[in-house]
Amino acid sequence: MSDGASVTVFDVHTHVFPVIGRDEGRILADEGQPWLRVDGGGAGMMMCGDAEYRPVGEALWDAARRVADMDAAGVDRQAVSSTPLMFGYAAEPSRAADWCDFVNDRILAFCSDAPDRLLPLCQVPLQDPQLACEVAKRAAAAGHRGVHIGNHVGDRNLDDEGITAFLAHCAELGLPVLAHPWDMLGADRMRGHMLPWLAGMPAETQLSILGLMLSGAFERLPESLRLCFCHGGGSFAFLLGRADNAWHRRDIVRADSPRPPSEYVGRFHVDSAVFDPRALRLLVDVMGPERVMLGTDYPFPLGEKDPGATIRACPGLDDAERALLLGGNAEAFFAPALDLVTTEGMTQ
Repeated sequence: MSDGASVTVFDVHTHVFPVIGRDEGRILADEGQPWLRVDGGGAGMMMCGDAEYRPVGEALWDAARRVADMDAAGVDRQAVSSTPLMFGYAAEPSRAADWCDFVNDRILAFCSDAPDRLLPLCQVPLQDPQLACEVAKRAAAAGHRGVHIGNHVGDRNLDDEGITAFLAHCAELGLPVLAHPWDMLGADRMRGHMLPWLAGMPAETQLSILGLMLSGAFERLPESLRLCFCHGGGSFAFLLGRADNAWHRRDIVRADSPRPPSEYVGRFHVDSAVFDPRALRLLVDVMGPERVMLGTDYPFPLGEKDPGATIRACPGLDDAERALLLGGNAEAFFAPALDLVTTEGMTQ
């Protein structure tokens, strides 16, 4: 099932869209969105009211198909998070909280088909950090093992005071946080060719990481916070030298940050979804081999089709480092959650 008896393959970046009908979508919005139209033959469509959003396959909502795919690909475990279309950040907060509770219950049900293989991550109404804390606490008590958030809420980045308070609350609960880019900036200039995904996602993630660094937010956040950025941290690794240079040369860059950006790379993780062994080599050099975890963006078409292929092809990694990237780092990142899964399994 894995690369070998001693190597676990753990994919931290996978998505689910449980079967949610249009009437159920009205929990969030009167027009009934988002919802999933299942068309038969393993095909479906993510819907926004009457509008078709994106065609999808059954692995997005069928746990048995997912586990079969994992077996075929040699993946031992996945962290399962909602599709960003489901976040609901534009809704009235109390309504969004009800929606998140509903979605979180569906994610738990999905993962219950293979509890030793599928690790559920909850979503929260991040537009109201206090409510988000309450939803996260309920979700953790119900069995969720981490939190999946978007990288911003409107014009509020992750260094927003309320959002950092939520992140600190996650640290207190022992919940790892997976931050995913969404609602990409500059959308009016990125028409066609999936440019929001190709250019917008890396920019969004770079913005989030630098925002936490240069605002001084990492100085305020507890070091116990386990935070991972999807898509390899976006353009962050390639542009870190530019950010460090600016911090050293301009007081307006370092006004709120006592240390240069490169001194904060030990405060977060990234996934490996960069799709090029040369890019992954740079990412490992910047982050260190203990801060990069396998992430594929399964089951979407732009994800890594052969999970771990980029890691296996990455030059200069020894066997121990490759094992860390394929699964060892993820096991450590989710360690308290995995311990709880094991304990529950022994008592059931």
